[in-house]
Amino acid sequence: MQKSISLLIAFLIFTICSAQNKFGNPEVDPIQIQKNFSEWSAYQSKNIMLSRDFTALDLLAKEISKESFLDQLVNGNVIPIRLKSADSIYYYKLFKIQPKSDTSIKATINQIAFDALKNHKMEGTAFPKFSFKDLDENIVSNETMKGKIIVIKCWYIHCAACIKEFPQVNQLVEKYKARKDIQFISLAEDTPEELKVFLARKPLSYSVIPNMKVYMNETLDLNAFPTHFILNKEGIITKVVNDYESLEVALEKESK
Repeated sequence: MQKSISLLIAFLIFTICSAQNKFGNPEVDPIQIQKNFSEWSAYQSKNIMLSRDFTALDLLAKEISKESFLDQLVNGNVIPIRLKSADSIYYYKLFKIQPKSDTSIKATINQIAFDALKNHKMEGTAFPKFSFKDLDENIVSNETMKGKIIVIKCWYIHCAACIKEFPQVNQLVEKYKARKDIQFISLAEDTPEELKVFLARKPLSYSVIPNMKVYMNETLDLNAFPTHFILNKEGIITKVVNDYESLEVALEKESK
């Protein structure tokens, strides 16, 4: 009996390893990376972008849907690790959180995944009807934006992460300036007066719409900033992301 159990365990290990090797090996040691919160956090922020397109793998290296993958990160006791790959596809695999790992790792990944899952569920739905006036008194609405790809940045003046990416998003506007079918607008919580003073020091190349706190909190139900939306020419949300890197990749894909 003992021999049979040992053989079964060996077979399961072999099966898991074979499935994993099919996609690649972990780029970091899944156990070692959990021994220190700061080391794991640095890896997570640099190498794992849950808003991007990726092939999702469960604990047994079986392909699952992105929604199921994110749901397990929200409700389970797992972390994502990227696998080494020779192709351009991103492979993220789930690994068990070790019993002695810092509890902050689980709490942090649960929250990051919660935001990513919420964003993912918005993709494929119609962006809520809107009609706003920007700081230059231009009307920005579903009608004026019809037939265009719309890039929307949601932010506020005292959001450090929102402001930090200004140079990058400004470069993005510059990159697509010849594309008349791509429009960049931003929704800001702050008043016109506050924004005009702030933007005089920190320019933003987007069309800026003030007083959007209630709309962003209640209509869009946002709890993370910055949040970026990409809408296709039919007004459908194709991507919702919280970082510039994912935004750049998603816009390049949508603009082709």
